[in-house]
Amino acid sequence: MASAGAKLLQSRWFVRSPIWLFRARLGFLFGDRLLLLEHIGRKSGATRYVALETVDRPDPGTVIIASGFGETAQWYRNLLARPRCRVSIGTRYRVPAEARVLDRGRAAEVLAEYRVRHPRAYRELSGLIEEATGRGIDTVPLVELSLRP
Repeated sequence: MASAGAKLLQSRWFVRSPIWLFRARLGFLFGDRLLLLEHIGRKSGATRYVALETVDRPDPGTVIIASGFGETAQWYRNLLARPRCRVSIGTRYRVPAEARVLDRGRAAEVLAEYRVRHPRAYRELSGLIEEATGRGIDTVPLVELSLRP
């Protein structure tokens, strides 16, 4: 039986609920831990939105995010097709950005650093990802977003 956390991650209304706060320019309430990714549908060409937790902020112009549902996540597939996007994070709103997938080596380094900085969050997140997808956190693709000034 899935835990409440795993069920929430699979619940569309729950994972989409922060979007309205970001679009109302209240994203600063989440600090730098959550962002709104605005991307273009690879087939539809329509603007899409997803709220995601940040994994790392190596510098003010770079954010690293994880695709917890792997290569099948729609936002991930859309960024592969069209890497230009917009990011709202903290007090920054709809900043143009460019996405690129990190290679396995760099992704492992980033996850190791995350595990050290946020041990509890890492344990909880890795457990939820494994429970919800049947895959370990080490298989999760990481995406680097380069924000333009």
